[in-house]
Amino acid sequence: MWVGKIIGTLVATAKDDSLVGSKLLIVQPIALGSQPAGAPIVAVDTIGSGTGETVLVVSGSSARQVTGNPRSAVDAAIVGIIDTMEIDKSLLEE
Repeated sequence: MWVGKIIGTLVATAKDDSLVGSKLLIVQPIALGSQPAGAPIVAVDTIGSGTGETVLVVSGSSARQVTGNPRSAVDAAIVGIIDTMEIDKSLLEE
């Protein structure tokens, strides 16, 4: 599970049947402190999130399970919208 910020949407009229009806969003993984951490990825939205929101994302088989179809062509799924995060910076390794 990881944290990301939704930076856009993706529309694909031609796609695998397992993706028909799915909302696809572009998510920028972020490190603690909201700094980008890697390349943006495409994720299926399972909860009604939108651009600008900070979200919780699962990958791999967990992502396929939350779509309700374990054989779907899904590698990442948004499973939560983060309201707040509190980090005790004194506990982070330097």
